[in-house]
Amino acid sequence: MSHQVYFTRDKKNLGHSDAFRHVKRAVNAALENEGTERDCEISVTFTDDAGIHAVNLEQRGIDSATDVLSFPIGEEDYDTGCLFLGDMVISLERCEKQGEEYGGGFAHELQYLTVHSVLHLLGYDHLDEGPMKAEMRAHEKDIMKRLGYDF
Repeated sequence: MSHQVYFTRDKKNLGHSDAFRHVKRAVNAALENEGTERDCEISVTFTDDAGIHAVNLEQRGIDSATDVLSFPIGEEDYDTGCLFLGDMVISLERCEKQGEEYGGGFAHELQYLTVHSVLHLLGYDHLDEGPMKAEMRAHEKDIMKRLGYDF
């Protein structure tokens, strides 16, 4: 499979030049784990807490920052057969804080948030504490193990 990940930084000086590598690795692991049999494209925007707050308010009507947002699209490019899964927005600022808070570090947190977002782009959800959330968490755990983390 040849998956494409397109990156944008909406602000200068966000740091973490290694973020691109971590996200690509996590995207590929998630799509492989989920048995994706076609080429996929994902658009990723790196931002800070203020940037993701603005997107969250504009797109979802939620007036707060968060760590990652996922916007599934699922459109096929009929010329190439590639499936555009959608967009994700990641707050590198929040990712850094949560990596410290949860003890896994920046790379672990960024890869977890990427895996979580890819699963949303593939149609998983966790609206309640029921079976849908348990299924999504099980997939996250499998993918994080694939990435070399005890999760």
